[in-house]
Amino acid sequence: MSGSKIRNIAIVSLLLVNILFLAIIIIDAAEDARFEREALENISAILYAGGITIDPDNIISADALRTMRTARAADVERSIVGALLGETNITDQGVIYVYENPYRGTAEFYSAGDFDVRLFEGVITGGGDVIRTVRSLLQNMGIETMSIALTSDFDDNEAGSEIVTAVAAYRGAGIFNSVIIFEFKAESLVSVSGRYVAGIEPVDDFAELSQVSSALIRFLAAVKNEELSDFDCNEILDVRAGFRHQSVGTDEGIIDPVWLITTGNARFMVDSDGEIFVS
Repeated sequence: MSGSKIRNIAIVSLLLVNILFLAIIIIDAAEDARFEREALENISAILYAGGITIDPDNIISADALRTMRTARAADVERSIVGALLGETNITDQGVIYVYENPYRGTAEFYSAGDFDVRLFEGVITGGGDVIRTVRSLLQNMGIETMSIALTSDFDDNEAGSEIVTAVAAYRGAGIFNSVIIFEFKAESLVSVSGRYVAGIEPVDDFAELSQVSSALIRFLAAVKNEELSDFDCNEILDVRAGFRHQSVGTDEGIIDPVWLITTGNARFMVDSDGEIFVS
């Protein structure tokens, strides 16, 4: 047999082996998806028996999430200030940095990423579409977000004003309690406040995201034990994986993996230890 025929047979054999391996991988993935679907349906049945309805399609998972360290970042602060105030004078007041532009406004940055920017009216306008304006500003500020929404949930929302809230994210996963609020009055942006999360890096001692079934069973137990009696928990509208940020020092913090459970009138974060936080 010629050498070329032998090579052709070898190539065909390798191709068949690769096709076989690919088929096995696809079958395993399908089996995993089926088992996951069945597990979610079983959890849904358990919740329903406990008086809570949920659609399994409204459960949004994520790749393996773990505890990460965060830190105050001067470059991020400068990006935020530059996008909103342009050139500024900086005053270091210890844990507070004050940025001032006499023609545009002032900004104060505190420990752990909290900040408050006040702008003079007319410096930045909504341009007829405040959502698009906020999205553009966030891009210039260098802040990744999970969602941007126009809301009027604030009690002090004055007539003629609009509030836009943005939930920060890290690599696509929301940091649910890191919220940035943009306030417009008569189409003019007058304030931006909230918390940015930066300097994110892994830690040695970390927690991983728990199974969604564990979070939902813990939530059911809390409802049954009347730990959440002040809230409407009869229907779960959305469940998604992400992070919860907390400060651990003057300029440092951590983001822990959590499940966010949204009901009719509240949002709850369940961490890997089963602790529940109202968002």
